Amino acid sequence: MNKDLTAKTSSPNSLMKSIKKLLKSEIGLLIVLVALIVVFSILSPYFLGSRNLLNITRQFSVTLIVAIGMTFVILSGEIDLSVGSIAALVGVATAIVINATGIILVGILAGLGIGLLVGLINGIITVFGKIQSFIVTLAMLGIARGVALVWTGGRPVSRLPEGFGTLGAGYLGPIPVSTLVAAGVFVLAYMVLNKTKHGTYFQSIGANREAAKLSAISVSKYRIMAFAASGVMSGLGGVLIASRLLSGQPTAAQGMELNVIAAVILGGASLSGGVGTVVGTLLGTAVIGVIDNGMNLMGVSSFFQQIVKGVIILLAVLARRSD
Repeated sequence: MNKDLTAKTSSPNSLMKSIKKLLKSEIGLLIVLVALIVVFSILSPYFLGSRNLLNITRQFSVTLIVAIGMTFVILSGEIDLSVGSIAALVGVATAIVINATGIILVGILAGLGIGLLVGLINGIITVFGKIQSFIVTLAMLGIARGVALVWTGGRPVSRLPEGFGTLGAGYLGPIPVSTLVAAGVFVLAYMVLNKTKHGTYFQSIGANREAAKLSAISVSKYRIMAFAASGVMSGLGGVLIASRLLSGQPTAAQGMELNVIAAVILGGASLSGGVGTVVGTLLGTAVIGVIDNGMNLMGVSSFFQQIVKGVIILLAVLARRSD
């Protein structure tokens, strides 16, 4: 009798544990994404159109690229609040150099170099200045944006060559070029984090910094490298934004850091470090992109969209992390 009762009570508990374990996995987030696609396809007849689906990938390509850089930072136990400002600064710098030299590639390389430099500054001050990355990057958020505004006098840098617009707004066949760029960055990041020792090092540093030091991992170097990666990815995002707008906007990418951090955390990363994957980041970014696109098609007010998106993200995270 007691055995039967125990079996009956343990069965629902086991089922609930299995469901919670599923929701915490990337498969669980994939289920959430599919559910959102089904809902929006019912609410809007245009949602599942091939043109709209490709447009979704183009819209979230910049967020994904910057979020991948953020994944490296969060894996190492840090945070980067300056990604939006770096993107704006790089976009402005790229536009100015292109106008000055007339060579698109030189402008792009110069912009990415500035992104790398700012990322290195964030990392060096955090590591050797022994200041929390939250404070360092919060300060850089204002500094980088301020430099972009002062450099341009608060005005956009325009008159860029039409060829530059191909990167952010062009298509290769039916596929947006920016989507292909984001896919390339994703594959590269996946290989680094899953197929090399460096991915293990980033996770080890975030999980237990002291143990990583005892394992002869160069903790300082990898922490700085994480910020450098974030700077370059933010810079690439800034280049794509400038290309899409065909101008360097010093006010571009405002609030980007919130969407980027939300995508990474939604993808299963832990702000305490050591936990996270680029696959999860991809799914988290896709969820946010689908929410944005679906509500736009439904004609939802941009003010109300912020509330709905925040609630959906919160519920998804709670469902995946509840014990």
